[in-house]
Amino acid sequence: MPLAIQGIDEAVLLWIQEAVRQAWLDPVVKAFTTLGNAGILWIVLSVAMLFWRPTRKAGLLAGCALIFSLLFTNLGLKLIFTRPRPYTVVEGLIPLLTSGDPNSFPSGHTCAAFSAGLVWARTLPKPWMRRTAVIQAVLMGLSRLYVGVHYPSDVLGGALVGTVCAMLALYIGRIWQRRQEHNLQ
Repeated sequence: MPLAIQGIDEAVLLWIQEAVRQAWLDPVVKAFTTLGNAGILWIVLSVAMLFWRPTRKAGLLAGCALIFSLLFTNLGLKLIFTRPRPYTVVEGLIPLLTSGDPNSFPSGHTCAAFSAGLVWARTLPKPWMRRTAVIQAVLMGLSRLYVGVHYPSDVLGGALVGTVCAMLALYIGRIWQRRQEHNLQ
C-alpha cells in the first residue's frame, strides 16, 4: 500500500484500540466477527432462505455472490497483494483475534458480508429484512477493524469487491429470469 494510506490505516486502528474498544463490547464483537469465519453466517442464512418461497431467490443469488466472493478475494486478490495483517506490522496494536490467513487485503469477511447483504437488500420481501442485510454488512466490516485483523483500506476493498460480486449475481439472476420468461412464451 502507498505510505500515505498505510499511515492513515495504522492511525485509525490505533485510535479504535484506544478510543472505541470497551471491555463489555469486546466479547460481543469477537463473537459476531467469528460468525463470518469461512462465510458460515451467510452460507447458513442463504441455505435457510432456500426453504421459504418468498426468500428462495435471495438465498440462491446470495449463494452465487458468495462463490464469486470466494473466487475473487480468497483465491485471487489476497494471493496477488499478500498484504500482511496489521497486528504483525503496526507497533502497539493489540489484536483481539488473529487469523490463520496471513493475507489482509481485501477483507474476506467484509466481502462476503457485502456480497450476500447487497443481494438480500435487493431481493428480500420485507423492508426490515433489506435494511438488516445492509446493516450486518457494515457491522461486519467495522468488526474486522475493532478486533484488529484488518486495515480500513482492507475493509473498503472488501466492501467494493463484495458490491461487485453482488451486482454480478443480480445481473446473472436477471438474465436467468428473462430466459425463463422467454421460454414460457
